[in-house]
Amino acid sequence: MTVESYHRAFGVYGICLQNRKLLVIKKNIGPYINRYDLPGGKLEDGESLLEGMHREFFEETGFYVKVKKNLGVADFILPWKWRKITHVHHIAVFYLVQLTRGGFNDPEQFEGQDSNGALWFPIDEITAENASPLVLKAIEWFETRKLGMDVHRFEQWEVKSKG
Repeated sequence: MTVESYHRAFGVYGICLQNRKLLVIKKNIGPYINRYDLPGGKLEDGESLLEGMHREFFEETGFYVKVKKNLGVADFILPWKWRKITHVHHIAVFYLVQLTRGGFNDPEQFEGQDSNGALWFPIDEITAENASPLVLKAIEWFETRKLGMDVHRFEQWEVKSKG
């Protein structure tokens, strides 16, 4: 019998929608590899939520943003085999953001960089097969204006191989 062990990931994420397209990144590591994800990520030591939001968004997309609203927090649990870990418990703080300046860039690649570039992706083409749970939650928020309080469990989650 396998004992479950969890990796807790906490991060801040920006939701930006224009003309029914969501600004997403192409994920290149972790449980969302080869899927679209929201720009954002974990905080650095001593960094506030908003400082982290601004830094992560710029690092992954090339855009500076104005944070318009804190939408709330959601958490997701899904299987992920990594080191001695069997599951990830991802806690995400969502912000509605507006682009202020900048432009798409190729993200600087460094250890821990999980973005392989950003793009506008039509929300009508987002599915559970091509997107992270965070992107799915962002679309749900746009449709309902609610995040909900229940944990979202993805028991059948498939981590896509690197091709």
